[in-house]
Amino acid sequence: MSYLCYGQQKQRMTNPIIHLEEIRKSYFMGKHELPVLKGLSLDIFKNEYVALMGPSGSGKSTLMNIIGCLDTPTAGRYILNNNDVSQMADDSLATVRNKEIGFVFQQFNLLPRLTAAENVALPLVYAGMKKKERLEKAMQMLELVKLTDRSHHRPNELSGGQCQRVAIARALVNDPSLILADEPTGNLDSKTSAEIMEIFEEIYQNGNTIVVVTHEEDIANHSRRIVRLRDGVIETDKLNPIFSKATATV
Repeated sequence: MSYLCYGQQKQRMTNPIIHLEEIRKSYFMGKHELPVLKGLSLDIFKNEYVALMGPSGSGKSTLMNIIGCLDTPTAGRYILNNNDVSQMADDSLATVRNKEIGFVFQQFNLLPRLTAAENVALPLVYAGMKKKERLEKAMQMLELVKLTDRSHHRPNELSGGQCQRVAIARALVNDPSLILADEPTGNLDSKTSAEIMEIFEEIYQNGNTIVVVTHEEDIANHSRRIVRLRDGVIETDKLNPIFSKATATV
């Protein structure tokens, strides 16, 4: 079954950024099959802000890996921005991943020997952009996350919140179709977490598509749509009542 929120009715005529159709994922231990995703279908459209939630063992991490082209499904179709990535070879998958997806991880995943600007520019190296152009683009992204004054600092000279700002700037630098954030505030205190979520709100308001994987309700409540998984299937898929109520009263 494919879930489509009420707020997406006007988008029915457009192609989704993410189209998951009867996605199944199993892991095998010898002859024993461990099914994790059990025929999951989901559409996410341009400029949606979606939170994926679920308890441990629900399949949300596996789903995130498939959406992020870090893994492929055992069965089913995954169309990412009109590209069928379901059964792509690793090299082709890496190319699509670098072009279409900007990642933000809980652990930041910054290279310790590179400056903030060099870390942000890294995806542009793989894209073949010249050094001067990629550093200019990196500085634009650091300006977006209000961190230009730390552009020459290395990760060990930055706070956790500043490292996550660098990671967000890096995710944006390639103008991806999708920002995919995995527990983006997991290593941050509550004040810094709130500041990071304000940046995600700005990114969303600028027209970007965001999927956040989280187990924290207060983080999910920044999104406009909350998809809850349980036992490898979608349990609920609803508009965030905080924002739908606000819209209804306008």
